[in-house]
Amino acid sequence: MTTSSSPQPPGDRLALLYRLSQNFNSSLDLNEVLNRVIDEVIEILHAERGFIMLFAPDGSQNFSVARGLERKTIDQPHSQVSQSVVQKVATEGQPILTSDAQTDERFNMRQSIMLLGLRSILCVPLKVKEHVIGVGYADNRFEAAIFTQADLDLLSAIASIAAIAIENARLYQMAVEQGRMQRELQMAREMQSSFLPQEVPQAPGWEFAARWQPAREVAGDYYDFIPAGPDSLGLVIADVTDKGAPAALFMIFTNSIVRASVHPTMTPADSITNANRLICAKSPNAMFVSLVYILLDLKTGQATYVNAGHNPPLHHQEENGQLARLSRTGMVLGIDPETPYVQAGLTLQPGDFLLLYTDGLIDALNAREEEFGMSHLEAILRENQHASAEEIIYLLEEAIVEHTGDITPFDDITLLLVKRL
Repeated sequence: MTTSSSPQPPGDRLALLYRLSQNFNSSLDLNEVLNRVIDEVIEILHAERGFIMLFAPDGSQNFSVARGLERKTIDQPHSQVSQSVVQKVATEGQPILTSDAQTDERFNMRQSIMLLGLRSILCVPLKVKEHVIGVGYADNRFEAAIFTQADLDLLSAIASIAAIAIENARLYQMAVEQGRMQRELQMAREMQSSFLPQEVPQAPGWEFAARWQPAREVAGDYYDFIPAGPDSLGLVIADVTDKGAPAALFMIFTNSIVRASVHPTMTPADSITNANRLICAKSPNAMFVSLVYILLDLKTGQATYVNAGHNPPLHHQEENGQLARLSRTGMVLGIDPETPYVQAGLTLQPGDFLLLYTDGLIDALNAREEEFGMSHLEAILRENQHASAEEIIYLLEEAIVEHTGDITPFDDITLLLVKRL
């Protein structure tokens, strides 16, 4: 007959707990710590089986380690233990000892106990600062009353030591993972930045300026300058309707498609119609992009544009000091491959400028949850209509910082301005 550990003299118990503490805390590898804990528990208590279940932040269970005699891993551990016992310990935060679960009135002959033939069970909470991070469980299916109150006390003491070691290993693992993710995001941001223009175009009689401010490590906004002939230049600003890495990847994809679709022999409407067809063929579900594409004739100032569901660019007219909004000429890209896009046009006269922007600008909130807004944007442009392109972009940046204060922008902000001298 298998017998459990007998009560230990205080000195022996302290020596054992000290040894276990040294053993458990000598590694920061979570799996290694869990394996050491369960192997020690099975050996010390002469248990038939041992399990450790850790809880995720949402409360879900994860059977982190399940071991039988001779250190054999137990398959499908979720169906091998009494969920009644586990849930009771997890909820109440108190240990449980049952000499014979088959007849224990606390469990009222629960189905899992009866079907699994469970007899002797020890179950203790794994606590860190009174917060239950998991449960330790040991049992024997063949013999009743092999565990004693002394065993429960010992397992509770072991659990206190183990919980700290497990939490330290878990926090270390999280820190390593976060560091890896940060490095990957930094690489993604650098890669994404490489797809953006490294400098603005230089053309006699024209000024260009642009800014790209991601709200996160990577962004769903982008802008571009695309050579479209000897005296023509394509201007693009776009905003993917998503956040984070998926939006960043879709942004790079869209950038490549739009660039490939622009050709000196094609009209802006044809270019964007073709780009939309290609984007629809490859885009993930529920991901689309708003975009403005402007084909600018650097000799005449003629600007032919397509506005695919994007915020209206603002046209400052030097002749009368008015600001005109360029209306949309089609829906966002990535929804309907058969959508035909139409184009509109205007002529930039000397002193005129066009500002393209994404909605992160006008939607930026301050501490009172007030938006930056179109009226604020238009007021700044009117007050500084004679400034250079670079100065206007700089003043907009300053205004955004002044408006948001310590509030971190929740959306990317991208600006592109072209001014005819």
